[in-house]
Amino acid sequence: MNKTLIVILLIIFGLIGLMWWGSLIQKSTVANTDAKSLLTASEKLYDFGTISMKNGNVTKDFTIINSENTDIFIPSIVTSCMCTKAFIIEPSGLTKGPFGMPGMGYVPPANETIKAGESLIIRVVYDPNAHGPAGVGPINRLVILTDKFGGKLQFEIKALVTP
Repeated sequence: MNKTLIVILLIIFGLIGLMWWGSLIQKSTVANTDAKSLLTASEKLYDFGTISMKNGNVTKDFTIINSENTDIFIPSIVTSCMCTKAFIIEPSGLTKGPFGMPGMGYVPPANETIKAGESLIIRVVYDPNAHGPAGVGPINRLVILTDKFGGKLQFEIKALVTP
């Protein structure tokens, strides 16, 4: 009886330890936005308000600006959830992406250069049906661009999802 109790306690503590370790990894992967990017944006937060699952995807374009005197290379764009995708809309109108959540399929490198004094559009698409019926309620999702200097520019979308 004592050996069984000890084994059960070891398993429980092991699982708790794994969950704690996993939360640390997730925080460092997605929420590490300490380093500021040289890129700027006039708008970094957009609230869609109340949206319905039956109406499908919602889209928001964010404009990023390079007001520096040098070109800035963006190697990476990721999202905080698989329900959210980001696309680069090039000045020519071509679309590059989708960029999504690491670990939820292949996320291509962005490999985009914004020339000095120019801007670029990042299109964020949120799919309210991605989580099924459990996805009803308030959402808060992030899109994170990382520049060649390690600086991060973060966009945030919010909504209240209804059936």
